Amino acid sequence: MSDVREIPAGQTHLAARALMALRPRWSDEKALADVIDTQLRPDGYRLIGVFPGSSEQAVAAAGFREGRSLAWGHYLYVDDVSTLPQARGNGYAEQLLTWLEAEARSLGCEGLHLDSGVGTDRAAAHRLYMRHKLRISAHHFERDL
Repeated sequence: MSDVREIPAGQTHLAARALMALRPRWSDEKALADVIDTQLRPDGYRLIGVFPGSSEQAVAAAGFREGRSLAWGHYLYVDDVSTLPQARGNGYAEQLLTWLEAEARSLGCEGLHLDSGVGTDRAAAHRLYMRHKLRISAHHFERDL
């Protein structure tokens, strides 16, 4: 049995390995945890993890924040959903999305939003999102500066 729970500031390191599977630009767990705790959390970023059995480290994690905009109204935005490669295929990301949907409802959000990269390596993630009734509703444009 696995437990999905929110990870408070100061314990972010418990999800660092899982997040680094999605965010390879971060090669140091301490640096990633520091950025989350000192830069992202003050802007409303929250973090949840899946802890199977007696595991002290999260095997999957999701970072998210609540927001409001003219386009989407009151929403929950998912920044990160990631599972350790060796733990994939066990339903952990399903558990994260189910938790996120419930949290969005409890906050009174009108929608749940996330962006996902494209490419053949993202196909499984896209199937997961569509199983949770997320739809492709826009193109995301960016420019490196």
